[in-house]
Amino acid sequence: MDLASLEIFRTVVREGGVTRAAAQLHRVQSNVTTRIRQLEASLGVPLFVREGKRMVLTPAGQTLLTYADDLLRLAAEARQAVQPREPHGRLRIASMESTAASRLPTLLASLHQRWPRVQLELVTMTTRQSVQALSRFEVDCAFIAETTCLANMRSALTTLPAFAEELVLIAHRAHPPIRRAADVQTPTLLGFEPGCAYRQLIDDWFEAGGVVPSRVLELGSYHAIIACAAAGIGVALVPRSVLDLYTNAPEISVHALGNPGRVDTLLAWHRDMAGPALQALVQVLSEAHAAAPSPTGEAVAA
Repeated sequence: MDLASLEIFRTVVREGGVTRAAAQLHRVQSNVTTRIRQLEASLGVPLFVREGKRMVLTPAGQTLLTYADDLLRLAAEARQAVQPREPHGRLRIASMESTAASRLPTLLASLHQRWPRVQLELVTMTTRQSVQALSRFEVDCAFIAETTCLANMRSALTTLPAFAEELVLIAHRAHPPIRRAADVQTPTLLGFEPGCAYRQLIDDWFEAGGVVPSRVLELGSYHAIIACAAAGIGVALVPRSVLDLYTNAPEISVHALGNPGRVDTLLAWHRDMAGPALQALVQVLSEAHAAAPSPTGEAVAA
């Protein structure tokens, strides 16, 4: 018993016989008759009493008709659910904290206004954690920094450039200009835990300059990092877009890194796993690319 057989059975009932059912289904009469007989054989009961050209439902046929209606309705609902006209359903997004704070509010607000049936779930993670979550299918997509930790999963992921970030060093307001690692006068590095792509970048920058910070103070938020830098506790690497969020920022000195501080943020997801809700996010992001210029810190073209 399959859906096609149930559809043929129901059409025979509705049309009152094989001839009209065959015309309705665009099948030859012999095919319709054969499918009805096969259905009866698979169930082990007659579904019709045949009186000449008339076909009258047996009690078993009447019972099956009720189930056929329900099953065909559920099948139609299932098709609509997986191939909806309008994006809907849950969309689980992982993001770096900086991106979640400075980039996503406008983007997700646009998505929510256009497709309110999409249920957004946002969790902040380091890039390494996000890549692991993607590999375990714990999230549908992730905003991550372009980094070497993607190497092992490149073949499994589709990525779309989302934002170009400028990372800058911040320190106490009285700190002299920093052009190289040796210029850093405070021995403490402020940052997130290992696994953060920006933490890896500043670690590599110090190593390339032949400097090893005497202490690393790991903090859980940019608010704490910026406050500690302003207090003279250490130096930190932060996206300029995060600093732009502060209307009354603590007094700090900001030092550009140049090319080492330019990092792309990517939207990544598993190949062949882009459901309608994720496709809607990609569409909104692509439209933002088309509508905005692309200087540093703005949306970048795909």
